[in-house]
Amino acid sequence: MTAADKEFLYKEYRGKVLGYIRTRVNNREDAEDLCEDVFLKAFQSPSGYDAAKAAPGTWIYTITKNTVIDYFRRQRPTEELPEDLADENSPEDSVENDETLEELANALARLPADLKDIIVMCYYDRRPLTEIAMISGISYGAVKLKHQKALALLRGALE
Repeated sequence: MTAADKEFLYKEYRGKVLGYIRTRVNNREDAEDLCEDVFLKAFQSPSGYDAAKAAPGTWIYTITKNTVIDYFRRQRPTEELPEDLADENSPEDSVENDETLEELANALARLPADLKDIIVMCYYDRRPLTEIAMISGISYGAVKLKHQKALALLRGALE
């Protein structure tokens, strides 16, 4: 990729990439940093682009989408639990809880990948449906419907 190609790509797609990122990332500085990351990734690995497979815009937007997903993955809060946290469960509760968790894991494994992802992001990552919609690149309404469908399938599998 020549310097002129890089300059063309940057001028042509910078505004569009930044706009896409800004609709998903609320912090302007983070969005600008992510936009620059997209072009650094593109320019550092131009061999990743194959004109026979996709247009330059498709390639840039794929890098952009993956960069935004990585950003949200890095934003996951992590907290340490206190070591003196008391375990108030009896051994019977623990066995029952383990059985229930195993049933839930089996039911979750049978869900289609898109529904499983929504359940994991919602209940494991504790993300609101609006954020899941931004990460997934689909509308809030579609995420809400998929969430309801996933819960119904899980309920049915656990009954």
